[in-house]
Amino acid sequence: MADNYLLKLYSKCLRLPFGRQLFSAVFARKAPYFKTIKPRIQQLQPNFCELTFAKRKAVQNHIGTVHAIALCNGLEMAMGALAEATIPKHLRWIPKGMTVNYTAKANSDIRITAQTPADAWQPGDLDVQVQGFRNDGTVVIEGTITIYISAKPDRN
Repeated sequence: MADNYLLKLYSKCLRLPFGRQLFSAVFARKAPYFKTIKPRIQQLQPNFCELTFAKRKAVQNHIGTVHAIALCNGLEMAMGALAEATIPKHLRWIPKGMTVNYTAKANSDIRITAQTPADAWQPGDLDVQVQGFRNDGTVVIEGTITIYISAKPDRN
């Protein structure tokens, strides 16, 4: 995976002042709704991504907790970064479905993780496990994002 474009960019950014913020802002531009949570990718490697975002007024619901859609945006961004950092060059992916359970009130800053088994990157469906945690470690959201993996078409 040393030749993966996203991991190269991540590594390059980490060498710069405010590198995590810079990388996160660049990656969040892939889908404009990612920017709404102001995420920061804390860790990115093949088969794993961790990001955080702050509980602030713009991501809160009417009862003062982090809104469900903000949580789902975090899950989807972590999954997307993991997929781009992991998928072999001859394959491509597209989201197919998302199933989540809200397990506790999200009343603090949020940490999101996405992970897959190392041997899972084959054509067909792949379930990416995603979770969101409060500052105290309590899981506030957990689920599965199913992506469909297929071979890239020949360029002939």
